[in-house]
Amino acid sequence: MSTELTPVIAVPARIARPFTAAAAVATTATAFTAWTWTSEFPGDLTYYGSPAGLQWLTLTGGLITLVLVLSGYRIPGLRWTNPAGSNNAVLFAAFAAAAVSWFSIGAIAADLGGLANLEPGAWLAGLTSLLTVLGALGLPLDRRTEDSLGPVNYWWLLAAGVGFGVYLLITRTLRLAKAERRLAPARELPSWVEVLLIITAFAIGLFAVTFGIDTEYGELFTGYLLLAGFTVAALAKSGLLDRLRALTVKHRPVATGAAFSAAAAFPFTQTSDQYTSVAANILIFATVALGLNIVVGLAGLLDLGYVAFLGVGAYAAALVSGSPASPIHVQFPFWAAALTGAAAAMVFGVLIGAPTLRLRGDYLAIVTLGFGEIFRITMLNLNGTTGPDITNGSNGIPRIPDLQILGFNLGKTHLVGGIELGRFSNYYLLMLIITAVVVLVFARVGNSRIGRAWVAIREDETAAEAMGINGFRLKLLAFALGACLAGLAGTVQAHVSYTVTPDQYTFAEALPPNSAFLLAAVILGGMGTISGPLVGATLLFLIPKKLEFLSNYQLLAFGIALIVLMRIRPEGLIANRRNKLEFHQAAIPAQPSPENSALTKAGA
Repeated sequence: MSTELTPVIAVPARIARPFTAAAAVATTATAFTAWTWTSEFPGDLTYYGSPAGLQWLTLTGGLITLVLVLSGYRIPGLRWTNPAGSNNAVLFAAFAAAAVSWFSIGAIAADLGGLANLEPGAWLAGLTSLLTVLGALGLPLDRRTEDSLGPVNYWWLLAAGVGFGVYLLITRTLRLAKAERRLAPARELPSWVEVLLIITAFAIGLFAVTFGIDTEYGELFTGYLLLAGFTVAALAKSGLLDRLRALTVKHRPVATGAAFSAAAAFPFTQTSDQYTSVAANILIFATVALGLNIVVGLAGLLDLGYVAFLGVGAYAAALVSGSPASPIHVQFPFWAAALTGAAAAMVFGVLIGAPTLRLRGDYLAIVTLGFGEIFRITMLNLNGTTGPDITNGSNGIPRIPDLQILGFNLGKTHLVGGIELGRFSNYYLLMLIITAVVVLVFARVGNSRIGRAWVAIREDETAAEAMGINGFRLKLLAFALGACLAGLAGTVQAHVSYTVTPDQYTFAEALPPNSAFLLAAVILGGMGTISGPLVGATLLFLIPKKLEFLSNYQLLAFGIALIVLMRIRPEGLIANRRNKLEFHQAAIPAQPSPENSALTKAGA
């Protein structure tokens, strides 16, 4: 793919850059004005000089744009923000401020019943943010050449729908491209400074994630998603994320410790259990997605009934944890209940995998989908009427007691460092430890001979078996290990939710966890990676939870977002190098063969 460095709007750079900076300053200033006259809109945007709600997001987008624009002047102290020197970063930051501003205008008009409810400050925010985008389009940008685009298929655009067609036409007009820019060597810093930078980066990440989880209404969360999406794209274009990635690779133990320390600090930032319950369920969902990533991401086995293994672990733990509704009437300690749930799920994984893993592709997917439904229906029928009285049918197993670990009751509040941690905070920290164990298992197995054999089977099972790999045995091992990890997460889920019922483990529902959302989390985040499913699961749990105001249109909006994302980044949000090359090999120019290559005796 050939690229060029040209502006979209033919304006001299010496004019476009100060114009963009001035417009970014004006956009930032509009956050201090009133956007509506009434406090009925969430966040109360009626005050001058005191930003609130969506105004803070516009303020952040304007400041990021301003910093990236000024870095183009090579001002000392700001050059590190754009090490690649790419103006595409400025454009994406301008898109962030404009998207939040115009979404705010639309949300105010929709919620309050018309554009008449907007104050001049809102119109100024929309105008100045639009001027910022126009100024950024006048900067020299990394763009594809017109020759590399090919002809437009207007019939295909019509079939794709108006919205998606507009998106494709915009991309063909802007022709933005990712140019391979070689970053200048970073200045050598003392090790303690580099460690401090890593800790600071994770602290900022903790603040950003906490802000997203703590958003109190859907409009603010939507604006947060718009700002976060475009800002991450801007930081990627600037090369700042590559610099941070190099630091984390250089100090991997410090980065790993900082990541889990930031995650462990989340409950201490909360004043109640309202959002730690969301965070605890996110960790359960993410841990199960990591287990599925072994099956799908490493071994390449399409499993559409994986949520059943989560249910096996949850039911097994509920039966042996002392619930009054359990017919077994025993109460194991947590470690024994966890082993019971993990072992039961692993046994079911072997029993289901042994007769079915000789199938491939769609046939295996259909069988696993059937297993998921069989599990749910079986749990419904073990009610004492249509079968033995084991699971209490549709009523499930209620009143599962809280865990006690070393005399520490997770159901009670505790003071830690003067901060009160509630029930869900305790379970969040327990689940964080289990997630760390699952991450360690995934990392060690993925880098082992078994992990490389799984990748070989995923790429070409016939060729792998021709090289001496026992495909059936290794696929069965992947199935059993993935089921075991899901069952381990299920043991905690049973205690978090108090009750285990069959309708929690379906193929598809509006809210996770279910098999469809688990598979989407792995593919969306990035197959075969560790951080990919964690990010994908977090987004797929938070988005339906926060966008409840969309009501019946929730799944429609979610589906459209997935389609656009798969069009923009089919390899996932966080992809490994293999997947990047696989999905973008058309952008890699073919290597010409030597013209004067003569056939020698050795090459004959």
